Amino acid sequence: MKTLKSALLATALALPLAGPALAETPPGLLVVAQNIDDIVAIDPAQAYEFTSGELVTNLYDRLVQYDAEDPTVLAPGLATEWQADAEAKTITFTLRDDAVFHSGNPVRAEDVTGSLARVIKLDKTPAFILAQLGWTPENVDEMVTAEGNTVTIRYEGEFSPAFVLNVLAARPASIVDMATVMENEVDGDMGNAWLNENAAGSGPFSLQMYRPAELVRLQANPDYFKGAPKIEGLILQHVAEAATQQLLLEQGDVDMARNLTPDQIASLSAEGIKVETFPQAAVHFLSFNQKTESLTPPAVWEAARYLVDYTGMTDSIVDGQMEIHQAFWPKGFPGSYDETPYSYDPEKAKQILDEAGIDTPITVSLDVINAAPFTDMAQSLQASFADAGINFEILPGTGSQVITKYRERSHEAMLLYWGPDFMDPHSNAKAFAYNSDNSDDAYAATTTWRNAWAVPEEMNEMTRAALTESDPEKRLEMYRELQKKTQEDSPIVVMFQASYQVAMDEDVSGYVNGATSDFVFYRLVEKD
Repeated sequence: MKTLKSALLATALALPLAGPALAETPPGLLVVAQNIDDIVAIDPAQAYEFTSGELVTNLYDRLVQYDAEDPTVLAPGLATEWQADAEAKTITFTLRDDAVFHSGNPVRAEDVTGSLARVIKLDKTPAFILAQLGWTPENVDEMVTAEGNTVTIRYEGEFSPAFVLNVLAARPASIVDMATVMENEVDGDMGNAWLNENAAGSGPFSLQMYRPAELVRLQANPDYFKGAPKIEGLILQHVAEAATQQLLLEQGDVDMARNLTPDQIASLSAEGIKVETFPQAAVHFLSFNQKTESLTPPAVWEAARYLVDYTGMTDSIVDGQMEIHQAFWPKGFPGSYDETPYSYDPEKAKQILDEAGIDTPITVSLDVINAAPFTDMAQSLQASFADAGINFEILPGTGSQVITKYRERSHEAMLLYWGPDFMDPHSNAKAFAYNSDNSDDAYAATTTWRNAWAVPEEMNEMTRAALTESDPEKRLEMYRELQKKTQEDSPIVVMFQASYQVAMDEDVSGYVNGATSDFVFYRLVEKD
């Protein structure tokens, strides 16, 4: 019997439901303990936090979207089909006729055009994702137009239609019920204040209750065009302390705990609890600044790939948090290159350095964020690289200190991680395989520029060509080849991909947690 020993959680459960507080979590209701105090905004035009991304995904739809059945496949959303004209730089979408907003209003072409234009005109933080398409407040009404049940998207720039589709699958491209939103406009805010307390979507769940830093309650949408969710509703209960989350889960007061530490995961003792692991989009890397002369020979880059104790770290200090991945685009998304040809081999590394005439020892400062597991990883690298005469002097600092040095190109070696802005391979290709101007005054938010690596023009051209390639499968193969080249010949050594562990009652199934917070899906969840 699951007893609700937490008064706070009992209150959360009792308030939305009729009748007395229940003595166990209801069969049709999923109760999740989670830290949700990161939410600043839930309006899709403004939402930019991890938890708000999860909410937007479950409350709204997009023209095309990655979905719960397979988060690696870009599937029809509010559009049933689309036709791209790469020469004319247009994509025309045909809308489905069975999509309805939670208000009961049908989803219209005017809602699509209004929603996309609204993001650009409000110009909140995530607007830059759509603005890549050449949209401005002045031209967006001409760039996104409707006729009948079709919407035509026009874009500027040399982009593949596949790139444009991935932009349109991003969070700010969520479609809102414009009639409802504009009824709640205040002082020309296009309903922004209202949408940060309410929702106006067509997604698998509707927003029943939202109390910032306290709880979120979602109710299943029985009229969802892909079929009603398998659970009746969902509660995200704010529980900041991971230890409290563990206690609630082990007592049976919640069905899922989302923020347990690796140590807590390892210490779970109650029967009937399982742990599922999900690959995440962030990749962790070691990089060498090319302003440091001793780090410029390609032989140093190649040797470094054999001096990382990949297995040793994943079996110990990053167990459950990371998995071995050696390419810049994360595993689990179209275009990923999942070969891992490098393993710890100090003898091979020494041979590479000797044959290239590299004098050792080499002393290098290594900047690292002063927090677990990064400091532990740095110490592992320090030990394994010393085997080949490369001696790291670890320089721990706060996240802001480390990133500031990186942006200034004042580091020597750097241990850091990188995540895409949206789920298109170009988002990481431009960061790891492109740098057309390596001058100090040509700042670029990329790992290549920050490491002062003048990327060979051949590789720059490959990156540009992949961005514009109109054949989707050929485009993905071009990104795989680009990853293979950077894996073999780059001063940036990708080592791991982050993983995320979620502990839950063994009766829970169907939970989907993709590589980013935008890919958390509850529609297929069941409780036996």
